[in-house]
Amino acid sequence: MGRTLSIYISSRFLKNILALFIFATLMIFLFDFLELVRKGADREGFSVLRVLAMSILRVPLLLEQVLPFAVLFGSIWAFLSLSRSLELVVARASGMSVWQFTAPAVLTGLFIGIFAVAVYNPIAAKMQEYSDKVAEGLFGVDQSYIIGNRGEVWLRQDGSDGESVLHARHFMDSGAQLNGVTVFAFDNAGEFLERIEANSAKLSDNIWHLNNVTVYALDTDPQHYQSYTLSTFLTPTEIKERIASPEAISFWELPRFIELSQRAGLPAYRYSLQYQTLLARPLLFVAMVLIAATVSLRVSRFGGVGTLIVSGIFCGFVLYVITEVSKDLGGAGIVPTTVAAWAPGVFGVLMGLSILLKQEDG
Repeated sequence: MGRTLSIYISSRFLKNILALFIFATLMIFLFDFLELVRKGADREGFSVLRVLAMSILRVPLLLEQVLPFAVLFGSIWAFLSLSRSLELVVARASGMSVWQFTAPAVLTGLFIGIFAVAVYNPIAAKMQEYSDKVAEGLFGVDQSYIIGNRGEVWLRQDGSDGESVLHARHFMDSGAQLNGVTVFAFDNAGEFLERIEANSAKLSDNIWHLNNVTVYALDTDPQHYQSYTLSTFLTPTEIKERIASPEAISFWELPRFIELSQRAGLPAYRYSLQYQTLLARPLLFVAMVLIAATVSLRVSRFGGVGTLIVSGIFCGFVLYVITEVSKDLGGAGIVPTTVAAWAPGVFGVLMGLSILLKQEDG
């Protein structure tokens, strides 16, 4: 197939996929912005520009889950457009096989997958960090429940004052800022000393600086303090390694997290699974393109556009469900993370190729 025709087909697919991705971006941004406005309008420090910045910075990471569907629906749209305009009919009448006019689309999906992993994912992860900083203090200790960007945190630490266990309802700034903090403090002999409740805690120079604190000690009445300090040997990097969500870590930083977890004797299933999932993403996008290609062939021959589109969408959602199930199994360590990450893409490619072979050669 000529270079000009390959570029033409690739550009059609790229435009359609980008168009659907931009549409999904606008819709998710609109709903996210309105939800944040609704939940934060009556809070101190609220401003439309602040919430607007939060939403803009949050959306890229949210859209990572949308990318496979953008590739699927964009590819279906492109194939159907080429079929309805009879361009595929002319191509096939000239002796071109399905593999020839599908190859540029597959390469486009592969390129988008590589770009999504190597460039888009690190940018989205960094923007999520900036979003947390913009949101800091706006929603208080309820931030994790309102904007849903971080889960609860449990930390066991040691310091010059003795061991302690920290629980926080939300963390920001890679774990250096905690909200909704409860500390169970022990002395150097391991005996329980006190329970500390604080609105927030910030790590600086091996010291947790707690604000708006209530201390519950044995045999004494609760004591209230505006500020309180707790020593720790933890560094911000170590905290991030312990509690960071794999989805919020850049693709290029994941190998270091895996190595550090393994050296510390901690299970690295989640980080390893996320890394392998990102590596397998280009293959998953290729599978989506092949599934979309199965929709195009019979359209030009027999009709039944609606049924075929629904079939293609159904296959895409089945592949998505398989991906999520595999991630759950791999994240729990039930199956090897490499198998859990790569199996959906391999299955999707084999399914697409099998259907195309049957449709093309019978």
